[in-house]
Amino acid sequence: MIVFDLCCAAGDHRFEAWFASSDSFADQQARGLINCPVCGDSDVKKAVMAPRIGAKSNQMTITSHAKPDNVAEHGAISPELVRKVIAEIATKQAEMLPQSRWVGRDFAAAARAMHEGRAAEDLIHGQASPQEAQALRDDGIAAMPLLVPIAPPDAVN
Repeated sequence: MIVFDLCCAAGDHRFEAWFASSDSFADQQARGLINCPVCGDSDVKKAVMAPRIGAKSNQMTITSHAKPDNVAEHGAISPELVRKVIAEIATKQAEMLPQSRWVGRDFAAAARAMHEGRAAEDLIHGQASPQEAQALRDDGIAAMPLLVPIAPPDAVN
């Protein structure tokens, strides 16, 4: 596994992503499968990052005798831990969504109305284009994407 610092072209948002290899990153990038978690932009490139430099060979290293259960032999986080964390995020999101009101495509307008005091503060969720989300951020209005995709209520059987 390899970790890259990435950056989107639309908002210059920096984020980190893990890939099986450099070739895997290049393949996913070419197919447009990598999106900015902040604005959804798929024009994503590697960002400048500090290299990991190993210790000098003549230095003593301190070794740990106990390795956490969730770290594999080569130092990568185990797939089981990743699945567990994603499941926990999905569970928390599923617990919170019923406390929030679905506003559909009116999300940006509803968030802006609450921010400006034209509507009562409320927990809402809905849909916004990357441009609408960026405009909200530019105006200092707090909004974030759901970490686990959901189907709109009117699209569920």
